[in-house]
Amino acid sequence: MSAHQDPALRTGAQILCEALIRQGVDVIFGLPGGAIMPFYHALPEYADRLHHVLCRHEQGAGHAAEGYARASGRVGVCVATSGPGATNLVTPIADAWMDSSPMVAITGQVSSALLGTDAFQETDIIGITVPITKHSYLVRDARDIPRVVAEAFHLAFTGRQGPVLIDVTKDAQQASVVPDWNVVLDLPGYEDHRLRDVDATAIRAATDLLAHAKRPLILAGNGVIQSGAAAELLALAELTGIPVITTLHGLGAFPQDHPLSLGMPGMHGWVHVNRAIQRCDVLLNIGSRFDDRVTGKASTFAPHASVIHVDVDPSEIGKLVKVTLGIVGDARTVLRSLTAERSARQRCGEDARDDGTLERWLHEVHELREQFEPRQEYRRRPEGDTLQPHDVCAALNAARVSRGNCRVVTDVGQHQMWAAQLLDWQRPRTHITSGGSGTMGFAMPAALGAAIALPDETIWVVVGDGGFQMTNQEIATMAQEGLTNIKIAIVNNGYLGMVRQWQQLFEGRRYSGTPLSGPNFAKLADAYGVLGITVDHAGQVASAIEQAWDHPGVVVIDFRVEREANVFPIVPQGRSIGEMMVDALTHAPATGAPSEYAGRP
Repeated sequence: MSAHQDPALRTGAQILCEALIRQGVDVIFGLPGGAIMPFYHALPEYADRLHHVLCRHEQGAGHAAEGYARASGRVGVCVATSGPGATNLVTPIADAWMDSSPMVAITGQVSSALLGTDAFQETDIIGITVPITKHSYLVRDARDIPRVVAEAFHLAFTGRQGPVLIDVTKDAQQASVVPDWNVVLDLPGYEDHRLRDVDATAIRAATDLLAHAKRPLILAGNGVIQSGAAAELLALAELTGIPVITTLHGLGAFPQDHPLSLGMPGMHGWVHVNRAIQRCDVLLNIGSRFDDRVTGKASTFAPHASVIHVDVDPSEIGKLVKVTLGIVGDARTVLRSLTAERSARQRCGEDARDDGTLERWLHEVHELREQFEPRQEYRRRPEGDTLQPHDVCAALNAARVSRGNCRVVTDVGQHQMWAAQLLDWQRPRTHITSGGSGTMGFAMPAALGAAIALPDETIWVVVGDGGFQMTNQEIATMAQEGLTNIKIAIVNNGYLGMVRQWQQLFEGRRYSGTPLSGPNFAKLADAYGVLGITVDHAGQVASAIEQAWDHPGVVVIDFRVEREANVFPIVPQGRSIGEMMVDALTHAPATGAPSEYAGRP
């Protein structure tokens, strides 16, 4: 340092490190390169407070940041260089956007003087990611870094959570300035709807609808989990006696062993749940955006219901399903308000109903459950000792009960739906998956992030052989980090299974591009320095899972299951959720009422 140099001077790279620490960040996932090199040069100075996880691919870094965020409830951070490094982050950024996961992605960019010249590894990552981020920043002046980082974390974590991109030019990282940490957030046009007062009139109107309903349902989505509202949801359900259904991302928001829990709706939801939606007269949606995988053909969804939609994002209300009443607000705040209003009415004797209406409604739904649930093809023990996917789920479920609950990260495909259907979900943030984007390859790096966020918990990965082969290189990262709490269950059927199922059911069994080869996964695990196990028969499943749980390190179990096992129920594309196939012999009619279709032999 020069005798005249201001001791408060910091490079932009140093300021970026300090800004992250001031936001409470202690872990980042990334991969270095030329345009982000100044940041990596500064990073060792902060190694005691900022741990860098060197991933094997930028996509892995992005999904790891997602897994970290989903497991911990904090903002996940990933870092990449310009050009291909940045574009490799596009998939996890899009995934975080679709699933409302709070993430800040930091990318290096070529120096300011080279912008727009097609310089080496220059890519307009801002232009690429505008549709899939809450906001994107191009930082060309080191003095802007404290403000930009503060704004980025505020945007990522507040309101409807999601990804924010910070693209920092190399010269901004190298420049030396005196940082100004007195940042005042000034975001014109941005409103954090979690902070706004709940409309009391709307709360009273919603309470009126629910109080007079004869067949009400509560639909709980990811918003309940993100707002930390599981206890409030339970309180409202128990106060009102209204049954609860949970979306794929809502699994764990309501304990599945509760008498009022019905299960998951939608394309691979249970018949009794979808039928209940089609018969209900009031549907209270808390924190779900009415994704098409939930609604099926939207125009036929809940045709008899007055729909109450609660969402922190006002743009979601009425976007896909016509609503009777929209309430903009945080799920936790709205649930508390609904409970308080209902309790006040009951104390005053204004809302006492003891005519057995809700009991009859719940009994009707449970009769549907008893009629259809036992008919699921993969729940029956087939002849012989062929390993079935449900054997894996049953043994894992039993181990979770005996060992204490754990977190489960699933990839995308048949195994994802089997896990959602067949594992018991009791706690929020124990089920982590890629929903809206449906990203194969999500699970392995997301589990890495979850395991680092929660080092004292066991993280089980349930993944298909297709998704596993996309990102299994992150096992090297797990080994490098010395992780001991990740156990990987590969549901290996030698196909891109969900696509093959559609080809079987709807494309005349033309298996184009879906038969899938792969290495010996146990030997691959051994090459990475972790334990590999191969399971071929149902009788081996439980012992393999117990062995994995006891092993002090990463374990890969290759479950070689029945190749053409299918996920049922299934709603064919473009159909109402009342029209479900419950086995491979059920063929979709051109027309017909749901009662003529679901469950027909």
